[in-house]
Amino acid sequence: MAKAKTLYVCSSCGYEAPRWLGKCPDCGSWNTLEEREVAPAAQVAEKKLKRAPGGDAEAARVDDIPDEALARRGTGIGELDRVLGGGVVDGSLVLVGGDPGIGKSTLLTQLCANMARDGARVLYVSGEESMRQVKLRATRLGAADAGFYVLSETDVNTVERRMEQLSPDVMVVDSIQTMYLPELASAPGSVSQVRECAAVLMRLAKRTGCSIFLVGHVTKEGAIAGPRILEHMVDAVLYFEGDRQHQYRLLRAVKNRFGSVNELGMFEMSDRGMLEVENASEALLSERAHDASGAVVMCAMEGSRPLLTDVQALVATTVFGNPRRMASGVDQGRLALLLAVLEKRAGLRLYDQDVYINIAGGLSLTEPAADLALCMAVASSRRNRAIAGDWAVMGEVGLAGEVRAIAQAERRVAECARLGFNHVIVPKYNLRGLRIPEGMRVIGVETVSQAMGELGLFSREG
Repeated sequence: MAKAKTLYVCSSCGYEAPRWLGKCPDCGSWNTLEEREVAPAAQVAEKKLKRAPGGDAEAARVDDIPDEALARRGTGIGELDRVLGGGVVDGSLVLVGGDPGIGKSTLLTQLCANMARDGARVLYVSGEESMRQVKLRATRLGAADAGFYVLSETDVNTVERRMEQLSPDVMVVDSIQTMYLPELASAPGSVSQVRECAAVLMRLAKRTGCSIFLVGHVTKEGAIAGPRILEHMVDAVLYFEGDRQHQYRLLRAVKNRFGSVNELGMFEMSDRGMLEVENASEALLSERAHDASGAVVMCAMEGSRPLLTDVQALVATTVFGNPRRMASGVDQGRLALLLAVLEKRAGLRLYDQDVYINIAGGLSLTEPAADLALCMAVASSRRNRAIAGDWAVMGEVGLAGEVRAIAQAERRVAECARLGFNHVIVPKYNLRGLRIPEGMRVIGVETVSQAMGELGLFSREG
């Protein structure tokens, strides 16, 4: 009989090494290699053959493949449908990740209830909670009478048998890290278990046409726990973001084979579950200070959605040898670049000033259109002059202090007009062919200094 072999497998990325190493050569994580016993080659081959989806597949010319529209089902949650690209695609495998307590199970329970009420057969598989606990949550959400099925099980083979009996249209697995295959010797949550369980569920989804949602735990760094191949196997990866101490939750798609990855869904956590925030701009601006220096409004584009947000800056004389630069929702390197531009091109003395940046509502601004708003917020705080509450600013800033054109300027301006902003500063290039709403004044600027002048912030004095 062949002898079992020992390998050391990284719990973060799945890298395999013949001996123990302190640092994983692949992902660079420390103390993540765990000892695993690998079955003899003959047994492994037999198991793989038993589970192989094999078939005599034939190649076909791409123009001979019939055109078929994707069959989608509405979830009854508009913000979730937006992020998924218009609804759930039949036979898709979707991974939902997020911090503990962020609302993953709550949102998916609401999804199960809505789709069951619409006539779909839905199965909720819980590997972490008993059926009674799931019932308590469903009762709290008003979903106890929805008629979806609940199964408390961690054995994937049992889940497969129950799934074949019920033939559900939609299935939720909460969570993939608790599932296991008895054929594998490793513990649930290990790299091999997560990979193999996800592969079995993926084959089930493609073979039966059932849409499967997988809940994924995250590591302390915020990445989904388990091997990276898990994210490659699924059709869509959704991340829940937000602070548990705040009411708003953001849902983003970082991968979507059936839609855009730039869409954003916004929810509000309440005792009745996750409530959709349809007018996100108004919600984010509802608590902003109107007469305080260092605050300016800009319009960001999250996929197809224009989103007004409050950009805040605080500049104060430093008491340290080196001034501090801290940013929440903005890249730290980008902030340093913009501060250098303000000092060199606009004569704003910042070398002895602490600078703090915050994007209200927990948003993260990654697009360059936020550059000019950041600069104006810093200048406003440095001069201690408030920017009028009906002004909005947007534009990309270059190293020479020039203001460059931004994408979808017309949609941004229209969103500003809808919420009552009468003055908007945009790059001068974007004025070409721009349709300006009635009663709105749109100012085109070419440099950061010109924008500061329009807002009454420009001065060559320190």
